[in-house]
Amino acid sequence: MARSSGSTGPTLAVVAREAGVSVPTASKVVNGREDVAPETRRRVTEVLDRLGYIRRPRCEAPRPTAIVDLVVHSLDSAWSGAVLHGAAEAAHEAGLEVVVSVAATRSRGGRLEYGWPEKLYARGSSGVLFHLVELAPAQYSWLDERRIPFVLIDPASDPPPGVPSVAAANWQGGMAATEHLIGLGHRRIAVLGGPGRAVRDGGRVAGYRSAMAAAGLPVPSAYVRYGEISEAGARHRTGELLALPEPPTAVFVCSDQMVPGVYQAVRGRGLRVPRDISVVGFDDLPQARWITPALTTVRQPLSEMAGAALRTLLRLMTGEVPEAIRTELSTRLMVRSSTAPPLRAPL
Repeated sequence: MARSSGSTGPTLAVVAREAGVSVPTASKVVNGREDVAPETRRRVTEVLDRLGYIRRPRCEAPRPTAIVDLVVHSLDSAWSGAVLHGAAEAAHEAGLEVVVSVAATRSRGGRLEYGWPEKLYARGSSGVLFHLVELAPAQYSWLDERRIPFVLIDPASDPPPGVPSVAAANWQGGMAATEHLIGLGHRRIAVLGGPGRAVRDGGRVAGYRSAMAAAGLPVPSAYVRYGEISEAGARHRTGELLALPEPPTAVFVCSDQMVPGVYQAVRGRGLRVPRDISVVGFDDLPQARWITPALTTVRQPLSEMAGAALRTLLRLMTGEVPEAIRTELSTRLMVRSSTAPPLRAPL
Protein backbone atom coordinates (compact mmCIF):
# COMPACT_ATOMS: atom_id res chain seq x y z
CA MET A 1 0.00 0.00 0.00
CA ALA A 2 1.43 3.36 -1.01
CA ARG A 3 2.40 5.98 1.56
CA SER A 4 3.45 9.59 1.20
CA SER A 5 7.10 10.24 0.49
CA GLY A 6 7.81 11.01 4.14
CA SER A 7 8.41 8.15 6.56
CA THR A 8 5.35 8.94 8.67
CA GLY A 9 2.88 10.24 6.13
CA PRO A 10 -0.71 8.96 5.93
CA THR A 11 -1.58 6.03 3.71
CA LEU A 12 -3.91 6.45 0.78
CA ALA A 13 -6.39 4.22 2.61
CA VAL A 14 -6.49 6.73 5.48
CA VAL A 15 -7.11 9.56 3.02
CA ALA A 16 -9.90 7.59 1.35
CA ARG A 17 -11.50 6.77 4.70
CA GLU A 18 -11.44 10.41 5.80
CA ALA A 19 -12.92 11.57 2.50
CA GLY A 20 -15.58 8.86 2.49
CA VAL A 21 -14.47 7.38 -0.85
CA SER A 22 -12.81 4.19 -2.04
CA VAL A 23 -9.04 3.88 -2.29
CA PRO A 24 -9.20 3.56 -6.11
CA THR A 25 -11.14 6.86 -6.24
CA ALA A 26 -8.59 8.60 -4.01
CA SER A 27 -5.85 7.18 -6.22
CA LYS A 28 -7.50 8.67 -9.31
CA VAL A 29 -7.48 12.10 -7.70
CA VAL A 30 -3.82 11.76 -6.68
CA ASN A 31 -2.87 10.71 -10.20
CA GLY A 32 -4.90 13.44 -11.92
CA ARG A 33 -7.41 11.13 -13.58
CA GLU A 34 -10.40 12.86 -15.21
CA ASP A 35 -13.08 10.26 -14.40
CA VAL A 36 -13.90 11.67 -10.95
CA ALA A 37 -16.89 13.87 -10.07
CA PRO A 38 -15.92 17.49 -9.24
CA GLU A 39 -17.41 17.34 -5.74
CA THR A 40 -15.60 14.08 -5.00
CA ARG A 41 -12.33 15.53 -6.31
CA ARG A 42 -12.76 18.61 -4.10
CA ARG A 43 -13.46 16.51 -1.00
CA VAL A 44 -10.46 14.22 -1.57
CA THR A 45 -8.16 17.17 -2.31
CA GLU A 46 -9.17 18.88 0.94
CA VAL A 47 -8.31 15.73 2.91
CA LEU A 48 -5.00 15.34 1.07
CA ASP A 49 -4.03 18.87 2.02
CA ARG A 50 -5.30 18.60 5.59
CA LEU A 51 -3.42 15.36 6.28
CA GLY A 52 -0.29 16.48 4.49
CA TYR A 53 -0.27 13.72 1.91
CA ILE A 54 2.70 14.27 -0.43
CA ARG A 55 2.11 13.16 -3.99
CA ARG A 56 4.90 11.10 -5.47
CA PRO A 57 6.00 11.60 -9.05
CA ARG A 58 4.44 8.90 -11.17
CA CYS A 59 7.83 7.42 -11.99
CA GLU A 60 8.57 6.62 -8.34
CA ALA A 61 6.00 3.89 -7.79
CA PRO A 62 3.10 2.12 -9.46
CA ARG A 63 -0.42 3.24 -8.72
CA PRO A 64 -1.40 2.09 -5.21
CA THR A 65 -3.81 -0.80 -4.88
CA ALA A 66 -6.52 -1.00 -2.26
CA ILE A 67 -6.53 -3.95 0.13
CA VAL A 68 -9.55 -5.81 1.48
CA ASP A 69 -9.34 -8.53 4.10
CA LEU A 70 -11.07 -11.91 3.89
CA VAL A 71 -11.33 -13.35 7.39
CA VAL A 72 -12.37 -17.02 7.41
CA HIS A 73 -13.26 -19.45 10.17
CA SER A 74 -10.67 -21.96 8.96
CA LEU A 75 -8.43 -22.49 5.97
CA ASP A 76 -8.98 -26.25 6.30
CA SER A 77 -12.73 -26.12 5.68
CA ALA A 78 -14.14 -27.39 2.40
CA TRP A 79 -15.84 -24.04 1.85
CA SER A 80 -12.74 -21.81 2.06
CA GLY A 81 -11.38 -22.56 -1.40
CA ALA A 82 -14.61 -21.68 -3.20
CA VAL A 83 -15.07 -18.50 -1.15
CA LEU A 84 -11.48 -17.37 -1.76
CA HIS A 85 -11.85 -18.04 -5.49
CA GLY A 86 -15.01 -15.92 -5.75
CA ALA A 87 -13.61 -13.07 -3.66
CA ALA A 88 -10.28 -13.01 -5.50
CA GLU A 89 -11.93 -13.03 -8.91
CA ALA A 90 -14.25 -10.13 -8.03
CA ALA A 91 -11.37 -8.23 -6.41
CA HIS A 92 -9.23 -8.63 -9.53
CA GLU A 93 -12.01 -7.15 -11.66
CA ALA A 94 -12.23 -4.20 -9.26
CA GLY A 95 -8.46 -3.65 -9.09
CA LEU A 96 -8.21 -4.70 -5.44
CA GLU A 97 -5.93 -7.03 -3.50
CA VAL A 98 -7.28 -9.64 -1.06
CA VAL A 99 -5.46 -10.64 2.13
CA VAL A 100 -6.69 -13.84 3.81
CA SER A 101 -6.44 -14.56 7.52
CA VAL A 102 -7.96 -16.99 10.01
CA ALA A 103 -10.37 -15.51 12.53
CA ALA A 104 -8.89 -17.17 15.60
CA THR A 105 -5.86 -19.26 16.48
CA ARG A 106 -5.07 -21.22 19.63
CA SER A 107 -2.26 -20.14 21.88
CA ARG A 108 -0.01 -22.65 23.62
CA GLY A 109 -2.36 -22.51 26.59
CA GLY A 110 -5.30 -23.51 24.37
CA ARG A 111 -6.92 -20.08 24.50
CA LEU A 112 -8.42 -18.60 21.32
CA GLU A 113 -6.63 -15.45 20.18
CA TYR A 114 -8.02 -12.96 17.66
CA GLY A 115 -5.28 -11.20 15.74
CA TRP A 116 -7.22 -10.01 12.71
CA PRO A 117 -8.40 -6.62 14.08
CA GLU A 118 -4.91 -5.27 14.70
CA LYS A 119 -3.55 -6.72 11.46
CA LEU A 120 -6.20 -5.29 9.17
CA TYR A 121 -6.03 -1.86 10.82
CA ALA A 122 -2.22 -1.84 10.60
CA ARG A 123 -2.49 -2.69 6.89
CA GLY A 124 -4.96 0.12 6.36
CA SER A 125 -7.46 -2.28 4.81
CA SER A 126 -10.32 -0.61 3.04
CA GLY A 127 -12.91 -3.22 4.08
CA VAL A 128 -13.44 -6.74 5.39
CA LEU A 129 -15.33 -9.86 4.33
CA PHE A 130 -16.14 -12.42 7.03
CA HIS A 131 -16.95 -16.03 6.12
CA LEU A 132 -18.46 -18.34 8.74
CA VAL A 133 -17.10 -16.07 11.47
CA GLU A 134 -19.16 -15.35 14.58
CA LEU A 135 -18.45 -11.76 15.64
CA ALA A 136 -18.87 -10.66 19.23
CA PRO A 137 -20.66 -7.36 20.00
CA ALA A 138 -17.31 -5.79 20.94
CA GLN A 139 -15.91 -6.72 17.52
CA TYR A 140 -18.86 -5.16 15.71
CA SER A 141 -18.28 -2.00 17.78
CA TRP A 142 -14.55 -2.06 17.00
CA LEU A 143 -15.29 -2.07 13.25
CA ASP A 144 -17.92 0.66 13.51
CA GLU A 145 -15.76 2.95 15.62
CA ARG A 146 -12.97 2.78 13.04
CA ARG A 147 -15.40 3.22 10.14
CA ILE A 148 -14.24 -0.01 8.51
CA PRO A 149 -16.96 -1.34 6.17
CA PHE A 150 -17.62 -5.09 6.29
CA VAL A 151 -19.94 -7.77 4.89
CA LEU A 152 -20.77 -11.23 6.25
CA ILE A 153 -20.74 -14.26 3.94
CA ASP A 154 -23.06 -17.13 4.90
CA PRO A 155 -23.52 -16.06 8.54
CA ALA A 156 -24.29 -18.92 10.91
CA SER A 157 -26.63 -16.80 13.02
CA ASP A 158 -28.72 -13.70 12.37
CA PRO A 159 -26.44 -10.63 12.29
CA PRO A 160 -27.42 -7.44 14.14
CA PRO A 161 -29.84 -5.07 12.36
CA GLY A 162 -28.22 -3.12 9.56
CA VAL A 163 -25.25 -5.47 9.09
CA PRO A 164 -25.01 -6.48 5.40
CA SER A 165 -24.74 -10.16 4.54
CA VAL A 166 -24.83 -12.51 1.55
CA ALA A 167 -26.16 -16.05 1.90
CA ALA A 168 -27.75 -18.87 -0.07
CA ALA A 169 -31.50 -19.30 -0.32
CA ASN A 170 -31.53 -21.98 2.37
CA TRP A 171 -35.30 -22.33 2.61
CA GLN A 172 -35.58 -22.74 -1.16
CA GLY A 173 -32.83 -25.37 -1.14
CA GLY A 174 -34.37 -27.36 1.69
CA MET A 175 -37.71 -27.37 -0.06
CA ALA A 176 -36.20 -28.46 -3.40
CA ALA A 177 -34.32 -31.33 -1.74
CA THR A 178 -37.46 -32.61 -0.02
CA GLU A 179 -39.67 -32.18 -3.09
CA HIS A 180 -37.19 -34.29 -5.05
CA LEU A 181 -37.54 -37.13 -2.55
CA ILE A 182 -41.33 -36.80 -2.50
CA GLY A 183 -41.36 -36.90 -6.30
CA LEU A 184 -39.49 -40.21 -6.20
CA GLY A 185 -42.27 -41.68 -4.07
CA HIS A 186 -40.80 -41.33 -0.57
CA ARG A 187 -43.25 -40.60 2.24
CA ARG A 188 -41.10 -41.29 5.31
CA ILE A 189 -38.45 -38.58 5.02
CA ALA A 190 -36.18 -37.48 7.86
CA VAL A 191 -33.88 -34.46 8.17
CA LEU A 192 -30.47 -34.09 9.84
CA GLY A 193 -29.52 -30.52 10.77
CA GLY A 194 -26.47 -28.95 12.35
CA PRO A 195 -26.52 -27.06 15.64
CA GLY A 196 -30.08 -25.88 16.28
CA ARG A 197 -29.14 -22.21 16.59
CA ALA A 198 -27.56 -22.01 13.10
CA VAL A 199 -29.80 -19.76 11.02
CA ARG A 200 -28.82 -21.43 7.74
CA ASP A 201 -29.74 -24.91 9.00
CA GLY A 202 -32.95 -23.47 10.43
CA GLY A 203 -33.87 -22.22 6.95
CA ARG A 204 -33.09 -25.59 5.39
CA VAL A 205 -35.18 -27.48 7.92
CA ALA A 206 -37.99 -24.95 7.44
CA GLY A 207 -37.91 -25.65 3.70
CA TYR A 208 -38.12 -29.38 4.43
CA ARG A 209 -41.14 -28.83 6.67
CA SER A 210 -42.84 -26.66 4.05
CA ALA A 211 -42.43 -29.31 1.34
CA MET A 212 -43.76 -32.04 3.65
CA ALA A 213 -46.75 -29.90 4.63
CA ALA A 214 -47.51 -29.03 1.00
CA ALA A 215 -47.55 -32.76 0.19
CA GLY A 216 -49.78 -33.53 3.19
CA LEU A 217 -47.10 -35.71 4.79
CA PRO A 218 -46.59 -35.96 8.56
CA VAL A 219 -43.29 -35.04 10.19
CA PRO A 220 -42.80 -37.21 13.29
CA SER A 221 -40.64 -35.48 15.87
CA ALA A 222 -38.25 -38.46 15.77
CA TYR A 223 -37.56 -37.69 12.10
CA VAL A 224 -36.06 -34.25 12.87
CA ARG A 225 -32.57 -34.53 14.37
CA TYR A 226 -29.87 -31.94 15.13
CA GLY A 227 -26.21 -32.31 16.01
CA GLU A 228 -22.70 -31.12 15.35
CA ILE A 229 -21.59 -30.95 11.71
CA SER A 230 -19.25 -33.93 11.79
CA GLU A 231 -19.05 -37.49 10.50
CA ALA A 232 -19.26 -38.94 14.01
CA GLY A 233 -22.33 -36.91 14.91
CA ALA A 234 -24.08 -37.78 11.65
CA ARG A 235 -23.25 -41.47 12.06
CA HIS A 236 -24.79 -41.46 15.54
CA ARG A 237 -27.94 -39.59 14.49
CA THR A 238 -28.44 -41.80 11.44
CA GLY A 239 -28.10 -44.89 13.62
CA GLU A 240 -30.92 -43.51 15.79
CA LEU A 241 -33.12 -43.02 12.72
CA LEU A 242 -32.49 -46.52 11.40
CA ALA A 243 -33.29 -48.01 14.80
CA LEU A 244 -36.80 -46.53 14.84
CA PRO A 245 -39.75 -48.95 14.62
CA GLU A 246 -40.66 -47.28 11.34
CA PRO A 247 -37.38 -45.90 9.95
CA PRO A 248 -37.31 -43.33 7.14
CA THR A 249 -36.76 -44.38 3.55
CA ALA A 250 -34.96 -41.11 2.79
CA VAL A 251 -33.03 -38.45 4.67
CA PHE A 252 -32.22 -34.83 3.85
CA VAL A 253 -28.82 -33.93 5.34
CA CYS A 254 -28.25 -30.18 5.84
CA SER A 255 -24.50 -30.33 5.15
CA ASP A 256 -22.40 -32.44 2.78
CA GLN A 257 -19.79 -32.72 5.53
CA MET A 258 -22.17 -34.97 7.49
CA VAL A 259 -22.89 -37.35 4.60
CA PRO A 260 -19.89 -39.70 5.04
CA GLY A 261 -21.14 -40.39 8.56
CA VAL A 262 -24.62 -41.11 7.19
CA TYR A 263 -23.18 -43.56 4.63
CA GLN A 264 -21.14 -45.29 7.36
CA ALA A 265 -24.22 -45.81 9.54
CA VAL A 266 -26.22 -47.22 6.61
CA ARG A 267 -23.47 -49.65 5.61
CA GLY A 268 -22.92 -50.62 9.22
CA ARG A 269 -26.42 -52.09 9.23
CA GLY A 270 -25.88 -54.04 6.03
CA LEU A 271 -27.94 -51.57 4.00
CA ARG A 272 -27.15 -49.65 0.84
CA VAL A 273 -27.64 -46.14 -0.54
CA PRO A 274 -29.93 -45.60 -2.42
CA ARG A 275 -31.48 -49.08 -2.56
CA ASP A 276 -32.55 -49.06 1.09
CA ILE A 277 -32.41 -45.36 1.91
CA SER A 278 -32.01 -42.27 -0.30
CA VAL A 279 -29.77 -39.40 0.79
CA VAL A 280 -29.77 -35.74 -0.27
CA GLY A 281 -27.11 -33.29 0.94
CA PHE A 282 -26.61 -29.54 0.87
CA ASP A 283 -23.58 -27.50 -0.35
CA ASP A 284 -22.26 -29.47 -3.38
CA LEU A 285 -18.74 -29.63 -1.99
CA PRO A 286 -16.14 -31.46 -4.15
CA GLN A 287 -16.60 -34.62 -2.07
CA ALA A 288 -20.21 -34.83 -3.23
CA ARG A 289 -18.95 -36.03 -6.62
CA TRP A 290 -16.19 -38.27 -5.27
CA ILE A 291 -18.15 -40.16 -2.62
CA THR A 292 -19.78 -43.49 -3.59
CA PRO A 293 -22.54 -43.34 -4.58
CA ALA A 294 -22.21 -39.78 -5.90
CA LEU A 295 -24.34 -37.48 -3.79
CA THR A 296 -27.55 -35.81 -4.88
CA THR A 297 -27.21 -32.42 -3.22
CA VAL A 298 -28.28 -28.78 -3.24
CA ARG A 299 -25.62 -26.57 -4.78
CA GLN A 300 -24.79 -23.56 -2.64
CA PRO A 301 -23.19 -20.89 -4.89
CA LEU A 302 -20.23 -20.15 -2.60
CA SER A 303 -18.02 -18.44 -5.19
CA GLU A 304 -20.91 -16.31 -6.41
CA MET A 305 -21.79 -15.42 -2.82
CA ALA A 306 -18.24 -14.24 -2.17
CA GLY A 307 -18.23 -12.20 -5.37
CA ALA A 308 -21.55 -10.58 -4.49
CA ALA A 309 -20.26 -9.82 -0.99
CA LEU A 310 -17.18 -8.11 -2.36
CA ARG A 311 -19.25 -5.98 -4.74
CA THR A 312 -21.47 -4.99 -1.80
CA LEU A 313 -18.33 -4.11 0.15
CA LEU A 314 -17.16 -1.92 -2.74
CA ARG A 315 -20.39 0.06 -2.57
CA LEU A 316 -19.96 0.51 1.17
CA MET A 317 -16.36 1.66 0.64
CA THR A 318 -17.60 4.41 -1.67
CA GLY A 319 -20.23 5.55 0.81
CA GLU A 320 -23.19 4.04 -1.02
CA VAL A 321 -26.09 2.39 0.77
CA PRO A 322 -26.60 -1.24 -0.40
CA GLU A 323 -29.86 -1.94 -2.21
CA ALA A 324 -30.55 -4.75 0.29
CA ILE A 325 -29.01 -5.47 3.69
CA ARG A 326 -29.41 -9.23 3.20
CA THR A 327 -28.81 -10.77 -0.22
CA GLU A 328 -29.82 -14.36 -0.98
CA LEU A 329 -28.59 -16.23 -4.04
CA SER A 330 -30.56 -19.08 -5.55
CA THR A 331 -29.59 -22.70 -4.94
CA ARG A 332 -29.85 -25.58 -7.44
CA LEU A 333 -30.51 -29.29 -6.95
CA MET A 334 -27.78 -31.51 -8.42
CA VAL A 335 -29.27 -34.99 -8.98
CA ARG A 336 -26.75 -37.84 -8.87
CA SER A 337 -26.76 -41.46 -7.69
CA SER A 338 -27.71 -41.32 -4.00
CA THR A 339 -31.47 -41.05 -4.55
CA ALA A 340 -33.96 -43.55 -6.01
CA PRO A 341 -37.57 -44.60 -5.54
CA PRO A 342 -38.18 -46.45 -2.23
CA LEU A 343 -38.34 -50.21 -2.00
CA ARG A 344 -41.82 -51.57 -1.43
CA ALA A 345 -40.60 -53.85 1.35
CA PRO A 346 -39.78 -52.16 4.67
CA LEU A 347 -36.19 -51.85 5.82
